[in-house]
Amino acid sequence: MGIECSSTVEAPLVEVFDWFARPGAFSRLSPPWQPMSLVEEASSLADGQAVLALPGGLRWVAQHDPSAYDPPHRFVDQVATDGPASLPMGLAVRWRHTHDFEAVDAEHTRVVDKVDTPVPAAALRSTFDYRYRQLAGDLAAHRLAAAHDFAPSTVAVTGASGLVGTALTAFLSTGGHTVIRLVRHAPRNSTERQWNPSDPAPDLFDGIDAVVHLAGASIAGRFTEQHKRDIGDSRIGPTRALAELAARAGVPTVVSASAIGYYGYDRGDEILTEDTGRGDGFLADVVEAWEAATAPAAEAGARVVRIRTGIVQTPRGGTLRLLRPLFALGLGGRIGDGHQWLSWIGIDDLIDVYHRALWDNSLSGPVNAVAPHPVRNSEYTSTLASVLHRPALLPVPKFGPALLLGAQGARELAAASQRVDPLRLAVAEHRFRTADLDRTLRHLLGNRPTAADTPPPVSSS
Repeated sequence: MGIECSSTVEAPLVEVFDWFARPGAFSRLSPPWQPMSLVEEASSLADGQAVLALPGGLRWVAQHDPSAYDPPHRFVDQVATDGPASLPMGLAVRWRHTHDFEAVDAEHTRVVDKVDTPVPAAALRSTFDYRYRQLAGDLAAHRLAAAHDFAPSTVAVTGASGLVGTALTAFLSTGGHTVIRLVRHAPRNSTERQWNPSDPAPDLFDGIDAVVHLAGASIAGRFTEQHKRDIGDSRIGPTRALAELAARAGVPTVVSASAIGYYGYDRGDEILTEDTGRGDGFLADVVEAWEAATAPAAEAGARVVRIRTGIVQTPRGGTLRLLRPLFALGLGGRIGDGHQWLSWIGIDDLIDVYHRALWDNSLSGPVNAVAPHPVRNSEYTSTLASVLHRPALLPVPKFGPALLLGAQGARELAAASQRVDPLRLAVAEHRFRTADLDRTLRHLLGNRPTAADTPPPVSSS
């Protein structure tokens, strides 16, 4: 018993196979709603093995079969039951996954997945739908960059192990770029360099074509004086140190994380573009200073892009990770009257914005990384409930978030209202993968897409 599914993507055969062979492919194809995480990626499609962590401390080991390896046409992996990290024989599920690649013509490749397993095809349908959308989206993004003469580069990334950094580094690696992770600990291999903001190594950026700065303490939490100091101290000083070092090293492109908190916690129905002035509040103060800290790099001639990020949507972290279990139990609802604006962006669209900031020389200064259609809190909660097939009948009173975040934290996080417009991306004719909230949540949570987004077929064999 098994399943077979396929999809045709717009890219040459060798290009598609090479994408699968590079570091990061497994991560990019792993559905974010599944309760597993990547521990170790396979070093080779020929004979390497990938290790995944499962609930309960179990491990799934996918061993590649060297006898079936036929680049650029085929590779095979199967579950291992005889290694020290493998599932016990009694818990292992028969699984042999054959990945076939067929050239349709010079510019199109058919990807065929055949899985020998007793798992019903219906249970795997969402997984393969997700994988094909991810593959097509990533290949299209890399091809667009290549069309604008963005050749494989060496990119240094701070915060590479965070929510955004993990997705971005995997995306860049599969596109053929070399990623150097800037870490606080001693480097474990050639892909890491130690980064100490208080005493940065003068040769840190040797051979680096661009820097992406993502590091910073989580904003989520009760707004105590210590928490607020941590938010500011983890961003402003380190960003200035990085910008100064980039300036001395002559790094041509610096992309730094920022936030829509710059616009203040409540601007009513005002449409906020990159030309709008800053608003009120603690986060607006922090973001203004955070962005100003990039000045040394800009003054030295670097193209500096500041990514003002909205509410990132992914079940792996952020608000969606917190809300999903509540809504799945039917315990979700709007906050207060639900009238406040929520400017959101799917994790993959955010990655595309960072990618574009690396290759699009027309972008500099602040860029609003939000989907083009912000929603009110009441619409967001009703959409999430609909995707999860649950009601949203339990509104959260305004005092509820204040019990967890404090009055200031509740005002600037849970009850914030910002109607942000991605004007500079619109001028650049940037295309979002999922500009609609319903489609974004269905993609991220494994629910069947709507008729307008029909998935590739899956059939039993």
